[in-house]
Amino acid sequence: MVAPGSPHGSGFQPPGYPAAGGPPLGYGAPMAQYGPQPGAPYGIDPKTGIAFSDKQKLIGFLLQFFLGAFGAGRFYTGHVAIAIAQLIVTWCTCGIGALWPTIDGILMLTGSVTDADGRPLRD
Repeated sequence: MVAPGSPHGSGFQPPGYPAAGGPPLGYGAPMAQYGPQPGAPYGIDPKTGIAFSDKQKLIGFLLQFFLGAFGAGRFYTGHVAIAIAQLIVTWCTCGIGALWPTIDGILMLTGSVTDADGRPLRD
């Protein structure tokens, strides 16, 4: 039982809570549920709150898997320096370095790779 006049009695709200009770401010539904956002035509990632890229995971994977020796998937996502490095490593090692673009393509498909602006690739 709470003593009358106690700061923890009725009507007291801890800092960071709205007057009507409920979850702390800053928590709640992801912004993606509020509809299309300006500057985010492909939606917003509910995990990070960052707008999705105009680049697709599947396209990046296919380019990287089949044309990874040329750095095609990384050129597609806008990472030109990584694409050139993959191209040089693959060709200078007589194909042994092709393991890097292959693994990179799988990482694109799983969503671990972003575009050049740091936005997650869309599905």
